[in-house]
Order: sequence, then C-alpha cells, then structure tokens
Amino acid sequence: MGSRYVLEMTDISKEYYGNRVLKNVNLQVEPGEIHALVGENGAGKSTLMNILFGMPVIHETGGFEGEIKIDGQPAMIDNPYKAMDYGIGMVHQEFMLIPGFTVTENIKVGREITNPTFLSKVFGKDLETLDIEKMRRDARVALDTIGLNIEEYVQVAGLPIGYMQFVEIAREIDKTGIKLLVFDEPTAVLTESEADRLLEIVQLIASKGIGIVFITHRLDEVMAISDRLTILRDGEVVATLNAKDTTVERVAELMIGRKVEKLIEGMGDHRVLSDADIALSLRDFYVDMPGERVKGVNLDIRNGEIFGIGGLAGQGKLGIPNGIMGIYDSEGTVELFGKELDLTKLGEALRNGIAFVSEDRRGVGLLLDESIEFNVVFSAMQIKGDFLIRLGPITIYDQRKAREHTLEMIKTLDIRCTGPKQLVGSLSGGNQQKVCLARALTLNPALLIVSEPTRGIDIGAKRLVLEHLIKLNREEGLTIVVVSSELVELRSMCDRIAIISGGNVAAILEPDAPDAEFGLAMAGLRKEGASIA
Repeated sequence: MGSRYVLEMTDISKEYYGNRVLKNVNLQVEPGEIHALVGENGAGKSTLMNILFGMPVIHETGGFEGEIKIDGQPAMIDNPYKAMDYGIGMVHQEFMLIPGFTVTENIKVGREITNPTFLSKVFGKDLETLDIEKMRRDARVALDTIGLNIEEYVQVAGLPIGYMQFVEIAREIDKTGIKLLVFDEPTAVLTESEADRLLEIVQLIASKGIGIVFITHRLDEVMAISDRLTILRDGEVVATLNAKDTTVERVAELMIGRKVEKLIEGMGDHRVLSDADIALSLRDFYVDMPGERVKGVNLDIRNGEIFGIGGLAGQGKLGIPNGIMGIYDSEGTVELFGKELDLTKLGEALRNGIAFVSEDRRGVGLLLDESIEFNVVFSAMQIKGDFLIRLGPITIYDQRKAREHTLEMIKTLDIRCTGPKQLVGSLSGGNQQKVCLARALTLNPALLIVSEPTRGIDIGAKRLVLEHLIKLNREEGLTIVVVSSELVELRSMCDRIAIISGGNVAAILEPDAPDAEFGLAMAGLRKEGASIA
C-alpha cells in the first residue's frame, strides 16, 4: 500500500560533539507539494538536509537518530549516491557547474551517454565514445521542461548568474526517476526578475508531481509559492502550517519568538546616548554585494553605543560593513565623526580608524599559513607603521614588541594555542575568531565593526568574545557595530538594533522590544513609526 508522502523524516535527532543540533524533527512532503523549510541561521535546516543526502559530515560524526522513508519505504541513505538512487536531487546555493563545459556536458556529467567501439569491446568501457547528439537531445528536453530558452551547446563560462542556476535545475530534472527536489536558498544571488522566473520554474516542476523542499529566508517567496511550511527553531520543529492559513508576520514571529536569555550577566542597563554626538552616519548607502545587496540605507550610530544590525540571510545586513570597508562597490555618503570618507580609495575606512572583523574569517579575515603573531600585528604594521623600527632608510620588524603584544592578546582573549608562532590555520574556529578580533583591536580603532562575531564557536568562547566587546565599550568608550544573525546575541548586548530587510532598514528597535515587533521587521513590514536614525 502506497504512502501519501514522497518523503517522511521521523524523529530525526543529531548531535555534534555533545551539542544536540536536531531534536526529534519530523518532516513530511507530498508528491507535487512545495514544502518550505524556514528558520534562522543555525536552526538546523542544513543539518536536516545533510542527513537526507547522506553527507559524509553526518556519518563521520556518529550518524543520526530517527527514520527516513521514501514513498513509504524505509531508506538507508549513507552517501549522496544513495540519495540520487532514491530519486532525491538538490539545487545548491553555490553552483556545482564546470565552467569550461557546455550546458549539455554539465547537465549530463556523471551520466554520459556513450557508444561502444571496437576498442571498447576489447579493452573495456572506458574507450567508448560520447553520443553527443543523444546527450544534446536529453539536455534540450530538460531545458524545455523548465522553459529555459538557451542553446544546449554553449559553454557555461560567461553565462549570467540566473542562467547558471537554471542549468543546475535542468541537470536535476534530467536525472531519471526524480521524485524529490531540494532547493537551498536558490534565489540568494539572483536579480529580482531572475528570482521571479525561478519561482515560476519551481511551481512548474511541482505541477509534474515532483515534491519540493524549498529552503529560503525570504518569507515573501515562502508565502507566494509554498503549500505548507515547517518552521525550525533551535533544532526543533515549532510548527508545520498550511501557507494559506497563516501570515508572513506569524511565520517570522515563530522563527524568532523565544524567551530572551541574556548571554552576558549584568547587561540590560538602559543608557541614554546623545543623538547630537554621531560616530558613524550612512546616507543613501548602496552596496553591490551579491546575495547581500544594500539599497539606500540611512543610519546614524551614536558615539559610545553598541549598535546591532540584524535580519535574515540575504537581506543586506552583511553588505553594510563590507561596503563601508570597500570590499564591495558602494554608493552614497559615509561619515565618521563628521568626516566624509572616500570609499573609492582602497583602505580608506581602515586609515580613518574603522577596524573590521569579517564574517568570512578564513577567506578575508586571516592569513591561514602565517603565525598568530603575524596575523595579530599585520594590519597595524601596514596601516599605521606599528611594530616597525626605522633606522634611516632601513625599516626592520620589531619582533620583541610584536611578541609582547601578541602574548598579551592571547592572554586577554584566552586564545587556546601553543604560542604566538603557531599557524592560524591549525587553530579551532573559535580561536581563529579571537585572532581576528585581536588584529582589529591592535589597530586601536575609533570604531569597531564586528560581523558574525560568534559564528561557529562554542558557548564558552561566545560569551568571552561578547564580554570583551562590552568591556571595551564600557571601559574605553569604543563605539561598536555588531552585525549578527543571532538575534538573542544582539538583544543581549546592544543599545539599539536595526533590522535589515530587502536591502533597507525595516525598523530600529530597543533590545527589549516585543518579539512580534522583531518578527514584523524581519518580515519586511515596517513597524508603525519606526525610526531610521
């Protein structure tokens, strides 16, 4: 007897090194249903999908508890190939295409159609030749299925981003026996028109009886195309709802609604800071950061405050600091203590006293093959000439001063290491984050921007990093901007919090504002009378 569900995940639980990241999660998807899976960063969405696809990270860390059924039958999925055998496909946020291959070759990669030759009959299948015509015909069928008017013989390299995403979808559609297709943040890097087209394609695929799991932070997309949605929070299912029976406000509130437990003891003191004393001012600020575009933000950050910038992924919060630091092209006005910065000049923000701890600590924040000491002092050497001794025309490295300073930072931030000469690439994620913070503080900045300060680190390291930031603010008066996906984190330490949605400021809220107001702002619905300054 057949099941009404193409996918059933029952009582799924998962631990990573004693940390329970999924707790008895249940998910059911019907054939032809678009089922949205939503939740804040860290809610457990990726882990759940890693389990469904049998990703190595799951089975190398002790496996999982619970049961998976496909079409009502128990499924043992311990590697991605098994997932494909069961008819499960996935369209990733990061493209898995080979740029030098044609559209056809990318669609058929790993499933090439071949013709036997005389040599292959003697020496084996490896000497068969590709049947290019049959492969092109299959690719054309897949492309036509999703309505993509592109020639199947063109190279992927140079195609617009949206077309690359559609080629990925065509590749999954081409797979024989596809029953369930997972879309992981598929519109994150697309333009508005490309995103609209992709949503149409998702609906078209579902109309052919294929079940869809649609993962996105963009709640307007959820409400536009999904039949049902499952909301994860802190590794648990808080609700499974029919889309037609709920609202975007309710979904946002369920995603974030929780008792706010202060991460740092003794916080919560209400401070009155002057609106006349502005440290950082943004006006009509635009940033062209793919997936995190900023579209005309206005903000005034008071001198001496800890100012939070939050919001769901893909809404623009990460674009703000990256634009200020000149990592991505920006437009508009940025003033630091009344002085306008020329962001067309590389390093302008750094030279004027803004230090930055990037969310991408491995890609932007650190020199992984260098020592802790070199990472800590490098920016101060480059920008301010610190840790250097000048002897006439000769400049030499002041190793003693650099070593003493690094040892002090290791002690202050409790960087767990063998010493200043240990390579940063060999440190844990939490300790790498502390090195990033140490480097920023070594600049002795007038303003510090910290982006995702506790991403990927344990609760003990989290508390230490946040407590040190608060100490710098309270004892030294340092103005700090904290950009974070962790709303609890922001509400624990910030004086005010700007919620970014759709590239704009949806609202600026006090940390103790009701959950409903944060939910409305994160859903992109401005609170009545919300301040933007």
